[in-house]
Amino acid sequence: MARSTLVLPFLLAVAGVTGLTLAQGEATRFSPEVEAKLNQLDPAQLAFLRSKDVRRFAPIEGELERRLAAKTPEEIKAYVSAMMEVVASFKFNPKTDMASIPLNTESKSFNSWRVLRPSILDPKREAGPFSLSRYMEGRSGIPTFFSLPVALTPEDLVAGKVDVAFVGIPLNMGSGTRGAHLGPTAMRTVRMGAGNDMYTMTSPRAVLNMVDYGDFAVDQMSTERSMEHARQMVASISKTGAIPFIVGGDHSLAYSDIAGVTDVLGKGKVSVIHFDSHYDAGKDRAHLIDHGQPVYRLIHEGHVAGRDYIQVGLRAQSPDVETFEWMREQGFRYHTMVEVEKSGWDVVVSRVLKEAKENGKRVFVSFDIDVLDPAYMVGTGTPVPDGLTMREVVPLIRRICAETDLAGFELVELDPTMDPTYKSAQNSAYIMHACLAGMSIRRKGITQDHYLSPLSSEWQAPKANPKTRKTN
Repeated sequence: MARSTLVLPFLLAVAGVTGLTLAQGEATRFSPEVEAKLNQLDPAQLAFLRSKDVRRFAPIEGELERRLAAKTPEEIKAYVSAMMEVVASFKFNPKTDMASIPLNTESKSFNSWRVLRPSILDPKREAGPFSLSRYMEGRSGIPTFFSLPVALTPEDLVAGKVDVAFVGIPLNMGSGTRGAHLGPTAMRTVRMGAGNDMYTMTSPRAVLNMVDYGDFAVDQMSTERSMEHARQMVASISKTGAIPFIVGGDHSLAYSDIAGVTDVLGKGKVSVIHFDSHYDAGKDRAHLIDHGQPVYRLIHEGHVAGRDYIQVGLRAQSPDVETFEWMREQGFRYHTMVEVEKSGWDVVVSRVLKEAKENGKRVFVSFDIDVLDPAYMVGTGTPVPDGLTMREVVPLIRRICAETDLAGFELVELDPTMDPTYKSAQNSAYIMHACLAGMSIRRKGITQDHYLSPLSSEWQAPKANPKTRKTN
């Protein structure tokens, strides 16, 4: 199974920092002097002291040994009892804790936030996309994604034979910071057009039929309620044959976006290429869904097979050894920045594409903007240094979208409140345009040597007239 290089040394490095052992189930042992003081502990206390639960109290290697060495047997017994009380208090107690937050089911506006407007209440019109601009140029008036016409219903998508439907999902309750709900608005007001891609001289606007499908409703008091609605609405796009291009919102949306696509295409029928500095496969938090846990839920519910989940750009100070082991058990393919530094992007992206296209599966690209270095994406809630540059990411995304049968694309965690300039929103739009260029290349049948990165030794300058290019 293909995996990122240097995984074992990386795990060993993690173990060295935290004082953990790679051996699953190996009990914590102390020096003979400390072991001799443990005779007053009962079996439960001794088992706790040898468990991984003590790591939260003494994460540094040798720290717990030093603490216990300075205590008497009686003090050790009291010390262990106190730690056990803390761990027990962390857990759910059905006598004192709520398993869920109660809702007012008697409210007359219980579902008002997500009720779709009946078309009969609107002026009569023919189904299909329509423009919101009063000008022929289309860049004035009400802003839309890439200055595109608008569609409101699945009937509009079908009648317009739409290829790509852009949608905003302004959710920020799945994150520890607030502001990602403004991501769709920031992207629209950048007013970038879907014009020419100079590497291949193709214009997405001329090749693909695209629309702005508006924003989906969000209950900003409940990530869970919002997830259900977003999933249904994403599925409604996929059912028409259009490809959903989603602008978030935080990364908890990955669950609803990918599940919505697999609700239509079938569980296990989609591979995911996940660009992120974080692994987002947490599974031990109180809330079942947040921006650090969508991956586990997707795998656990069977929407995506573990070996079809491919992560790129990981470099944050996580996960721990146990989580990496779970990822390995599920068959994850992950490509850390350690692998990129050793092998280079040309090699890594070829590995990613080979993994994603196994068995002819369609591909969903989940793009968290914090995979980029903060120098290019300061407008995000969880920036991590040493990330991708724009010069690297644009040809990567263009190539992935050119060489795969795309099922969906999401760009998440854009928080314009973190960026006093327009740079993060502009770069985000440029990344999505790179994917559109890749889709256009695929549609026109342009060969690979015309869209590889200029940094690649295989790259050739494209001819001026795309009609003269060799096609597949």
